[in-house]
Amino acid sequence: MMQSSLSALFWRELRIARSVGGGGAMGLVFFLILVSLTPFAIGPDLNLLSRIGPAILWIAALLATLLGLDRLFQADADDGSLDLLLTASTPLELIVVVKCAAHWIATALPLILASPLLGLTLAMEPASLGGIALSLLAGTPALTMLGAIGAALTAGLRRGGLLMAVLILPLATPVLIFGVSGAAAASGGTVPFHIPMLILCGLSLAALAGAPFAAAAALRARDA
Repeated sequence: MMQSSLSALFWRELRIARSVGGGGAMGLVFFLILVSLTPFAIGPDLNLLSRIGPAILWIAALLATLLGLDRLFQADADDGSLDLLLTASTPLELIVVVKCAAHWIATALPLILASPLLGLTLAMEPASLGGIALSLLAGTPALTMLGAIGAALTAGLRRGGLLMAVLILPLATPVLIFGVSGAAAASGGTVPFHIPMLILCGLSLAALAGAPFAAAAALRARDA
Protein backbone atom coordinates (compact mmCIF):
# COMPACT_ATOMS: atom_id res chain seq x y z
CA MET A 1 0.00 0.00 0.00
CA MET A 2 2.73 2.47 0.99
CA GLN A 3 4.84 1.47 -2.01
CA SER A 4 1.96 2.08 -4.43
CA SER A 5 1.20 5.49 -2.90
CA LEU A 6 4.86 6.53 -3.14
CA SER A 7 4.98 5.32 -6.74
CA ALA A 8 1.86 7.33 -7.59
CA LEU A 9 3.37 10.40 -5.90
CA PHE A 10 6.60 9.97 -7.87
CA TRP A 11 4.86 9.86 -11.24
CA ARG A 12 2.63 12.78 -10.25
CA GLU A 13 5.65 14.90 -9.33
CA LEU A 14 7.42 13.89 -12.52
CA ARG A 15 4.46 14.93 -14.65
CA ILE A 16 4.20 18.26 -12.84
CA ALA A 17 7.94 18.93 -13.23
CA ARG A 18 7.81 18.13 -16.95
CA SER A 19 4.73 20.27 -17.58
CA VAL A 20 4.87 23.87 -18.77
CA GLY A 21 6.01 26.02 -15.84
CA GLY A 22 6.82 22.95 -13.76
CA GLY A 23 10.50 23.82 -13.50
CA GLY A 24 12.12 20.91 -15.35
CA ALA A 25 12.32 22.43 -18.83
CA MET A 26 12.83 25.90 -17.38
CA GLY A 27 15.94 24.76 -15.51
CA LEU A 28 17.44 23.18 -18.64
CA VAL A 29 16.75 26.29 -20.75
CA PHE A 30 18.29 28.50 -18.05
CA PHE A 31 21.37 26.24 -17.95
CA LEU A 32 21.76 26.32 -21.74
CA ILE A 33 21.36 30.10 -21.98
CA LEU A 34 23.75 30.88 -19.11
CA VAL A 35 26.52 28.63 -20.43
CA SER A 36 26.01 29.74 -24.04
CA LEU A 37 26.27 33.44 -23.17
CA THR A 38 29.48 33.07 -21.17
CA PRO A 39 31.87 32.88 -24.18
CA PHE A 40 30.36 36.12 -25.54
CA ALA A 41 30.92 37.87 -22.21
CA ILE A 42 34.48 36.60 -21.62
CA GLY A 43 35.77 36.76 -25.17
CA PRO A 44 37.50 34.39 -27.60
CA ASP A 45 40.36 33.40 -25.28
CA LEU A 46 40.13 29.60 -25.53
CA ASN A 47 42.71 28.99 -22.81
CA LEU A 48 40.74 31.11 -20.36
CA LEU A 49 37.45 29.45 -21.30
CA SER A 50 38.98 26.00 -20.89
CA ARG A 51 40.31 26.93 -17.44
CA ILE A 52 37.09 28.35 -16.06
CA GLY A 53 34.76 26.03 -17.98
CA PRO A 54 34.14 23.58 -15.09
CA ALA A 55 33.33 26.46 -12.73
CA ILE A 56 30.89 27.98 -15.24
CA LEU A 57 29.10 24.67 -15.76
CA TRP A 58 28.87 23.99 -12.04
CA ILE A 59 27.58 27.47 -11.17
CA ALA A 60 25.01 27.22 -13.97
CA ALA A 61 23.95 23.76 -12.78
CA LEU A 62 23.64 24.99 -9.18
CA LEU A 63 21.42 27.92 -10.15
CA ALA A 64 19.35 25.83 -12.57
CA THR A 65 18.79 23.13 -9.95
CA LEU A 66 17.61 25.65 -7.36
CA LEU A 67 15.45 27.46 -9.90
CA GLY A 68 12.47 25.13 -9.60
CA LEU A 69 13.04 23.89 -6.07
CA ASP A 70 11.15 26.77 -4.50
CA ARG A 71 7.93 25.16 -5.79
CA LEU A 72 8.75 21.70 -4.45
CA PHE A 73 6.29 22.20 -1.58
CA GLN A 74 4.87 25.62 -2.50
CA ALA A 75 2.38 24.21 -5.02
CA ASP A 76 1.18 21.66 -2.46
CA ALA A 77 0.78 24.41 0.13
CA ASP A 78 -1.21 26.53 -2.32
CA ASP A 79 -3.74 23.84 -3.29
CA GLY A 80 -4.03 22.25 0.15
CA SER A 81 -2.49 18.90 -0.78
CA LEU A 82 0.37 19.53 1.66
CA ASP A 83 -2.08 19.11 4.54
CA LEU A 84 -3.04 15.72 3.12
CA LEU A 85 0.59 14.70 2.87
CA LEU A 86 1.19 15.74 6.48
CA THR A 87 -1.71 13.62 7.72
CA ALA A 88 -1.01 10.62 5.48
CA SER A 89 0.07 7.29 6.91
CA THR A 90 3.18 7.34 4.71
CA PRO A 91 6.19 8.77 6.58
CA LEU A 92 6.76 12.38 5.58
CA GLU A 93 10.49 11.75 5.23
CA LEU A 94 9.84 9.21 2.46
CA ILE A 95 7.52 11.67 0.75
CA VAL A 96 10.33 14.25 0.75
CA VAL A 97 12.75 11.71 -0.75
CA VAL A 98 10.30 10.77 -3.52
CA LYS A 99 9.59 14.40 -4.40
CA CYS A 100 13.32 15.15 -4.50
CA ALA A 101 13.98 12.10 -6.70
CA ALA A 102 11.36 13.23 -9.20
CA HIS A 103 12.79 16.76 -9.21
CA TRP A 104 16.34 15.46 -9.71
CA ILE A 105 15.31 13.28 -12.67
CA ALA A 106 13.33 16.07 -14.31
CA THR A 107 15.82 18.88 -13.67
CA ALA A 108 19.34 17.72 -12.83
CA LEU A 109 19.59 14.66 -15.09
CA PRO A 110 19.07 16.66 -18.33
CA LEU A 111 21.76 19.08 -17.16
CA ILE A 112 24.20 16.22 -16.65
CA LEU A 113 23.49 14.84 -20.13
CA ALA A 114 23.87 18.28 -21.73
CA SER A 115 27.05 19.28 -19.86
CA PRO A 116 29.60 17.51 -22.14
CA LEU A 117 28.09 19.12 -25.23
CA LEU A 118 28.13 22.56 -23.63
CA GLY A 119 31.67 21.91 -22.41
CA LEU A 120 32.74 21.83 -26.06
CA THR A 121 31.55 25.44 -26.46
CA LEU A 122 33.88 26.35 -23.57
CA ALA A 123 36.88 24.70 -25.26
CA MET A 124 37.20 22.11 -22.49
CA GLU A 125 39.47 19.11 -23.00
CA PRO A 126 37.86 15.69 -23.70
CA ALA A 127 38.95 14.35 -20.31
CA SER A 128 37.31 17.32 -18.58
CA LEU A 129 34.03 16.66 -20.39
CA GLY A 130 33.71 13.25 -18.78
CA GLY A 131 34.89 14.62 -15.46
CA ILE A 132 32.26 17.38 -15.38
CA ALA A 133 29.48 14.91 -16.18
CA LEU A 134 30.61 12.50 -13.46
CA SER A 135 31.06 15.27 -10.90
CA LEU A 136 27.56 16.61 -11.63
CA LEU A 137 26.16 13.10 -11.34
CA ALA A 138 27.77 12.70 -7.92
CA GLY A 139 27.09 16.19 -6.59
CA THR A 140 23.67 17.30 -7.85
CA PRO A 141 21.76 14.93 -5.50
CA ALA A 142 23.25 16.88 -2.59
CA LEU A 143 22.08 20.16 -4.16
CA THR A 144 18.57 18.80 -4.56
CA MET A 145 18.36 17.49 -1.01
CA LEU A 146 19.75 20.73 0.44
CA GLY A 147 17.28 22.67 -1.67
CA ALA A 148 14.45 20.60 -0.24
CA ILE A 149 15.29 21.96 3.22
CA GLY A 150 15.05 25.52 1.96
CA ALA A 151 11.84 24.74 0.07
CA ALA A 152 10.30 23.30 3.23
CA LEU A 153 11.34 26.30 5.31
CA THR A 154 9.84 28.76 2.81
CA ALA A 155 6.70 26.78 1.91
CA GLY A 156 3.68 29.06 2.11
CA LEU A 157 5.73 32.27 2.00
CA ARG A 158 5.23 34.77 -0.78
CA ARG A 159 8.36 35.20 -2.89
CA GLY A 160 10.09 32.50 -0.89
CA GLY A 161 12.41 31.61 -3.78
CA LEU A 162 14.87 34.40 -2.97
CA LEU A 163 14.89 33.51 0.72
CA MET A 164 15.46 29.86 -0.16
CA ALA A 165 18.47 30.78 -2.29
CA VAL A 166 19.93 32.88 0.54
CA LEU A 167 19.53 29.96 2.95
CA ILE A 168 20.83 27.20 0.68
CA LEU A 169 23.64 28.75 -1.38
CA PRO A 170 26.09 28.90 1.59
CA LEU A 171 25.38 25.24 2.37
CA ALA A 172 25.97 24.31 -1.27
CA THR A 173 29.44 25.90 -1.33
CA PRO A 174 31.34 22.67 -0.41
CA VAL A 175 29.54 20.79 -3.20
CA LEU A 176 30.50 23.52 -5.66
CA ILE A 177 34.15 23.52 -4.54
CA PHE A 178 34.68 19.78 -4.83
CA GLY A 179 32.59 19.56 -8.01
CA VAL A 180 34.81 22.07 -9.79
CA SER A 181 38.00 20.49 -8.42
CA GLY A 182 36.82 17.05 -9.55
CA ALA A 183 36.16 18.27 -13.09
CA ALA A 184 39.52 20.04 -13.17
CA ALA A 185 41.35 16.97 -11.80
CA ALA A 186 39.97 14.85 -14.65
CA SER A 187 42.23 16.69 -17.10
CA GLY A 188 45.30 16.43 -14.88
CA GLY A 189 46.47 18.19 -11.78
CA THR A 190 48.01 17.70 -8.37
CA VAL A 191 44.84 16.17 -6.90
CA PRO A 192 43.78 12.68 -8.08
CA PHE A 193 40.34 12.57 -9.65
CA HIS A 194 38.93 10.01 -7.23
CA ILE A 195 39.46 12.18 -4.12
CA PRO A 196 36.98 14.99 -4.94
CA MET A 197 34.63 12.40 -6.44
CA LEU A 198 34.55 10.41 -3.21
CA ILE A 199 33.96 13.59 -1.23
CA LEU A 200 31.09 14.53 -3.55
CA CYS A 201 29.54 11.09 -3.11
CA GLY A 202 29.94 11.46 0.66
CA LEU A 203 28.26 14.87 0.62
CA SER A 204 25.34 13.49 -1.40
CA LEU A 205 24.95 10.52 0.92
CA ALA A 206 25.10 12.77 3.98
CA ALA A 207 22.46 15.05 2.46
CA LEU A 208 20.29 12.05 1.60
CA ALA A 209 20.56 10.81 5.18
CA GLY A 210 19.84 14.11 6.92
CA ALA A 211 17.90 16.41 4.60
CA PRO A 212 14.62 14.43 4.53
CA PHE A 213 14.36 14.61 8.32
CA ALA A 214 15.20 18.33 8.38
CA ALA A 215 12.71 19.11 5.60
CA ALA A 216 9.99 17.00 7.25
CA ALA A 217 10.57 18.74 10.58
CA ALA A 218 10.30 22.15 8.88
CA LEU A 219 7.01 21.15 7.23
CA ARG A 220 5.57 19.88 10.51
CA ALA A 221 6.69 23.03 12.34
CA ARG A 222 4.94 25.12 9.69
CA ASP A 223 1.54 23.78 10.80
CA ALA A 224 2.39 23.48 14.49
